Amino acid sequence: MCPYCSSSCILYGKSCSGNQRYRCKTCKRTHSKTYLYTACNSGVDKAVICLVKEGCGIRSISRILGISTATVIRKIIRISKSLPKPMIMLGKEYEVDEICTYLRKKSKPLWIVYALCRDTSQVIDFAVGCRTNKTLRLVTETLILSNATKVYTDKLQNYKWLLPREIHSITHHGTNHIERKNLSLRTHLKRLSRKTICFSKSSIVLSACLRIYFWSQG
Repeated sequence: MCPYCSSSCILYGKSCSGNQRYRCKTCKRTHSKTYLYTACNSGVDKAVICLVKEGCGIRSISRILGISTATVIRKIIRISKSLPKPMIMLGKEYEVDEICTYLRKKSKPLWIVYALCRDTSQVIDFAVGCRTNKTLRLVTETLILSNATKVYTDKLQNYKWLLPREIHSITHHGTNHIERKNLSLRTHLKRLSRKTICFSKSSIVLSACLRIYFWSQG
């Protein structure tokens, strides 16, 4: 049976290592039942998702699964691109906050801005970059387009210029849910811990790990 489309397969010669290869009658893709390199086996992608959500770093995943760090990075980026954003329902209340991390070293701070739906506790959008209007706008525009009834933020002045006055709120305890989410992020993802030597070396990999953590079902 084809691992890609579950259709029937036919014999398709042998690989250079002597393993029997198969070809799908429907999608025409070829595959083997066993591979010498662990990264080609089925189930590795699910293991990568699980380990990323458990806070393992790139080298930790590489050691556990027995694959190279370059392969781990390629898989994380590929998996993250296949994950769609959650469906946004109209007329909901949201909380927006920023969490600080570092890129390569502590002299290069990087901010993660994201929005949390109050009803479902689902992260509906996020952005990675400097703590400027350009980065914040990537998230606030999504909320405006969703006809949000109320958006709760902290007292950062930038939000006053990015959100309409009638839906923007900075009331006390208005961001309790997202502040608790910040704690979960720092606990679950090692690269976001406050006292750690593990920093992201690439904003692309950081964004990919966040997509997997926020939106994967594994």
